[in-house]
Amino acid sequence: MAHQKRDLENLAIYTNRTHNATGLGYSLDTPEETIFGSNNTCALVPETTIGPYYVTGEFIRQDITEGQSGIPMHIDIQFVDMNTCEGVPAIAADVWHCNSTGSYSGVDATGEGGLNTTFLRGVQISDDSGVVAFDSLFPGHYDDRVTHFHLVVQSNVTALPNDTYTGGETLHIGQLYFDDTLIQAVEATSPYSTNAIPFTSWEIDGWMLEEATSDYDPFVEYVQLSENLEDGILAWITVALDLSSNHSANVTNSAAAHYYEGGGVAVANSDKGLPPSNPNASTP
Repeated sequence: MAHQKRDLENLAIYTNRTHNATGLGYSLDTPEETIFGSNNTCALVPETTIGPYYVTGEFIRQDITEGQSGIPMHIDIQFVDMNTCEGVPAIAADVWHCNSTGSYSGVDATGEGGLNTTFLRGVQISDDSGVVAFDSLFPGHYDDRVTHFHLVVQSNVTALPNDTYTGGETLHIGQLYFDDTLIQAVEATSPYSTNAIPFTSWEIDGWMLEEATSDYDPFVEYVQLSENLEDGILAWITVALDLSSNHSANVTNSAAAHYYEGGGVAVANSDKGLPPSNPNASTP
């Protein structure tokens, strides 16, 4: 209980802080050097569960929207070495999240998109400054989880001719989060507003508790690109890595499916990324 209280206290620091940086005047044309130029964060990012909807074999691509509806979101993520604060080039960021009404692609569970879908999933290789960029949509929500964005970071991967990758060691398994005021504004727009699933607040999302420390803020900074929210947002965050770590054991046998040239195939006997227990949450 003391550990949970400490996690809640850490998280409360960041939930009471606005991450709306619209006053900076950033746009989609703002250079990454400007966006990350004032960063002084090298605090190690905590590890968390990979969740039940991880799919291997996804495409290396920046635009992962695939015609899904929602608020456009361009997100820049900079990976830095926790020991030097320097950007980490040539690592793979594998990301995924649910759509505006809470469904994931690539998995055959009830209510999800199905094995042969790939929307809102993709991979990018970090540039010389350690930055990856994705064009996506603001995530929706589903049972027992606050709005979130998954990522797995791999080093030493091999890019394949079919725009996927293989191999590598897992440096980080994490999730990113968003200001409640932004979430509520997005949820008031269509099609998010058609989602009948009850919304879960951060206070009772046990997985979110794992991500905040006294030194690390798991919320993205963002700017609204115009007065009309439906024109989209630009979001960014810095993720510090321990380059000597290897969390591959937490990924092995955790994929729900693998996407092949002919479509998705469920992985037999997968534990689907579920840890033995988390007393504060149910579905990751």
